[in-house]
Amino acid sequence: MTLDRSSMSHLALGEQGEILALHYLKQRGYRIVARNYRCPLGEIDIIARHRGVVVFVEVKSRSSKAFGVPAMAITAAKRHKLSQVAWYYLQRHNLTDASARFDVVSVSNIRSTPKIELIENAFETTF
Repeated sequence: MTLDRSSMSHLALGEQGEILALHYLKQRGYRIVARNYRCPLGEIDIIARHRGVVVFVEVKSRSSKAFGVPAMAITAAKRHKLSQVAWYYLQRHNLTDASARFDVVSVSNIRSTPKIELIENAFETTF
């Protein structure tokens, strides 16, 4: 698979956003368990533990706010997919009785002065 310049730029933007999000979460007491967790159902950017809760984190990055707030890119279909992957993870790790939530880290203006926002419990689980 070859990537054109805009695809490479998009991937680099996402990678930078995830790195910034990881540092941001660690500063707030999150213990990172996995990054880019993949299973047959999909992928979750970050899985962490925070105050006894398993936290599934979706990171959304934008180079500017021209196309809206990054967190607005999480559609109902995306939330459903994230819920499926999260349930798969919980089952595989014998954590189905654990408290869990979904957080979103929104990273904007990534190429100048990044603005990072954390939305805890951003949406309800569907499991």
